[in-house]
Amino acid sequence: MPTVDYKEELLKRLADTEYAAGYLNVALEEGEDVFLLAMRDVVEARGGVAKLAKRTGLNRVTLYRLLSKKGNPTLATLGTLMQALGLAIGCRPASARGKKAA
Repeated sequence: MPTVDYKEELLKRLADTEYAAGYLNVALEEGEDVFLLAMRDVVEARGGVAKLAKRTGLNRVTLYRLLSKKGNPTLATLGTLMQALGLAIGCRPASARGKKAA
């Protein structure tokens, strides 16, 4: 039975906007570091940082820094990145995993 490269298969799936949105939502629930790693995967699947830089007008170095493990993108920058990826930032009710509204 032939093996399938996990990363290659993931990148193919992340080309689908619905799949990418679900992937990022799950990653966000896991924490900021996981979310930034997932964003890097989505960016790679959508043509890479150079292509995203052209679409957003942001500097490639800045994008690499924002998506790094120590990255700290602002909400405005994150919105710009998401829009360029064909996605949007949204809100939904907290899951029933013990979270209560304030």
